[in-house]
Amino acid sequence: MSSLFTPAQQAAFASDGYVLVRGLFDPEEIQLLRQAIEQDPDLQHSLYQRKDAQGKATLMATWNHPGNSVYGLAARSRRVVDTMEQMLDGEVYHYHSKLTAKEPLEGGAWEWHQDYGYWYHNGCLRPDMASVMVALDKATRHNGCLQVIRGSHRVGRVEHGVLPGEQVGADPTRVEQMLRHMPLEYIEMEPGDGLFFHCNLMHRSDQNRSPDRRWTVLFCYNAAHNNPFIEHHHPFYTPLDKVEDSAIKQAGVTFSSEGTQAFMKTFSNPPGLKNKVKAQN
Repeated sequence: MSSLFTPAQQAAFASDGYVLVRGLFDPEEIQLLRQAIEQDPDLQHSLYQRKDAQGKATLMATWNHPGNSVYGLAARSRRVVDTMEQMLDGEVYHYHSKLTAKEPLEGGAWEWHQDYGYWYHNGCLRPDMASVMVALDKATRHNGCLQVIRGSHRVGRVEHGVLPGEQVGADPTRVEQMLRHMPLEYIEMEPGDGLFFHCNLMHRSDQNRSPDRRWTVLFCYNAAHNNPFIEHHHPFYTPLDKVEDSAIKQAGVTFSSEGTQAFMKTFSNPPGLKNKVKAQN
């Protein structure tokens, strides 16, 4: 196992819910990822919008299986997967990946939420799940970098509901109390930096009000022992074929070979959440 985390970083993940790894991918690697994501016709064909309460949209693409594209190899790389397995204490599989693209002066905000606020409704029994966000561009306060509430993952799952616009967000009263007792952190990133974070970490981001775009790609993982008990739009346990870290540069700018079926053309809120809101109304 070639986890990137030192004992201190593993302790920080346990206490804070996240660890920022500078230079997770070097400049050559991140250029390959950026070019492939920008140019892959299947990925570009699958782009959709997710609007915030003010109608500003973030462009997104979501795919369930990593495949053999260079960005799929990044999700299968030992530096990422072995680190995830240390974080989650055992074998993991690729749950899904997604591009979040905030265009200059137009990119939308994301409301406070936990990823497990969604994934719980997909039949994942335990919060033994985590993600790594990789910066394709420089992420700052001005172009809508991620914000997190440090230590909020220890609160556990918070109720989520469908909000004005097209997003699912956490109970605002709970979030307000968290912000009274836990620090708010702005995660500013350079291209190639990777933020590893727990599925119950509360996070959000502002609109992009700058002339600079903010694109990130997220690789999401589930523990093998946490196989969902209901069928939904993300995969059941599928063994993950790790690749050596060198595979990224060896592949060059390679696209998905899985075809458009590997990508989800649209991405709706979890059916369980939507059914719950209907019942309440």
